[in-house]
Amino acid sequence: MWVRARSSGYTRPTMKKILLSLFGALPLIASAAPCLPAPALIERDAQYEEALRVGNVQFLQSLLAEDYVWVHSLGSQIESRASLLARLAKPVVFKARGTSDVHVHVQGDTSVVRGVSTTEQWNADGTTWRTNRYQFMRTYVNVNGECKLLSVQTMNLKQ
Repeated sequence: MWVRARSSGYTRPTMKKILLSLFGALPLIASAAPCLPAPALIERDAQYEEALRVGNVQFLQSLLAEDYVWVHSLGSQIESRASLLARLAKPVVFKARGTSDVHVHVQGDTSVVRGVSTTEQWNADGTTWRTNRYQFMRTYVNVNGECKLLSVQTMNLKQ
């Protein structure tokens, strides 16, 4: 943006003018709405947990953003959208999955859901299982009017 000066040429805008124009845009930026209201997002997140439990690849294909990433406990595994969908296409070994202590934090059109996920996973014998608890953070964003899961990070809670 160039401003016509009183002299015969054009000059660069002053920093003050640039800042004023940016501050004018802040109400537009701040008014961005989350992709879903908090209660609906908590329900969607529960559907995500259930889709992981039963291997509902079709639901996950519609939910996950194209550049989705899941950073597992201690960064030991980083899973992309494609690798997660491929893994879940195989038989699922979860007896149960659920969440507790769920909170939603909203900033503009981005929402972070955090809480505790408890999983019961069948052992190789098929009759016994092990229970794990994870602290999780999941980031949901508005992508072309749809609420997409962009990223997940989990941390194992040792009991």
